Amino acid sequence: MDCMGATTILVPGFSDDERCMRGLARYLQRKIGAKTLILSPQPSAGQVGIDVLAGMLATQLDECLPTNAPVHLVGFSMGGLICRYYAQRLRATRPVEQLVTIATPHQGTWSAYSFARPACFQMRPGSQFLQELNADLLSLTTVQFTSIWTPFDLTVLPSTSSWLPVGQIVTILSPFHRTMLFDPRVFAAVSARLQSAHHEHQRTLSASRRQAPLN
Repeated sequence: MDCMGATTILVPGFSDDERCMRGLARYLQRKIGAKTLILSPQPSAGQVGIDVLAGMLATQLDECLPTNAPVHLVGFSMGGLICRYYAQRLRATRPVEQLVTIATPHQGTWSAYSFARPACFQMRPGSQFLQELNADLLSLTTVQFTSIWTPFDLTVLPSTSSWLPVGQIVTILSPFHRTMLFDPRVFAAVSARLQSAHHEHQRTLSASRRQAPLN
């Protein structure tokens, strides 16, 4: 049974494509009847900026969904920053009901110094891109925001860069950055957050209808 009104958009991370998100997509379809769509802006190995990839995501969404169709955004690693840029800068009139990030370097990662590429420059701690994005955390309070992270992450360094002081923070003791893509505890956490946001949205709609004046 489809219990989710909005489409859940899954966005892969650095040097990834849609294949890495298929397990989570299947789980959400089976567990909560979610409508899922994996969108993977390319190239994803840092050759273009995260803002450019977010623009590609916006175009893909407009091609796949009606203009006003609401979405849940779920991003892994760099995909979480793509989703954040879209939600904070580009979403325009499209409702973003929830944003879930998994092992995303919100405050940057020292491993981004491994490559001299546009997106990697943006993911370095203290970059102008991250400073500007993190100066606007208030906009994330208008969506149901969740950071899912592991303290054992050796790709996002320090691992505490993987969460933000807004919304919900979910700690999963997964052994590596990459295992977050396949960890059943992560799948369950994403499922729970999507269901929670859906129920909260339904309660808000019901309250609004009760308070609306009768003509």
